[in-house]
Amino acid sequence: MAVVQSAGADSWAWFRVRCARLVGRGDADAEREALDRLDRTAAVLGAVDEGERERVRAVHAVLWQGEFASLLESLAQEERDRLVEQLVQLTEEFGTGDGPKGGAVTGNTFHGPTAVQTGDHNRQENHFGSGR
Repeated sequence: MAVVQSAGADSWAWFRVRCARLVGRGDADAEREALDRLDRTAAVLGAVDEGERERVRAVHAVLWQGEFASLLESLAQEERDRLVEQLVQLTEEFGTGDGPKGGAVTGNTFHGPTAVQTGDHNRQENHFGSGR
């Protein structure tokens, strides 16, 4: 789910590189192939109409689940444990929402008072000015 939930989010570029590195396991060709598959997933999810979005997201979630399951099955137990730990960490960093849980703000220019909120649908009130 982390793949389909991250696709199209502001953090996608960073997520896809991290994910491809995990899938590639040090093999540059495998990493490039993973980047291609991730990009195809993002393109499909970005092009689908609203009525089909959830169905297509579910299909791609299953495809990526199979990708990771196949990869894990091909590894020795020690490597498998290490990869599971890395995948869990990646998933935790990106959370289950539309962006990274830790909050990443990149490529922005702020002029004047600015408030940035990240998190899991929490509530925030901001008051700027003299407090009147």
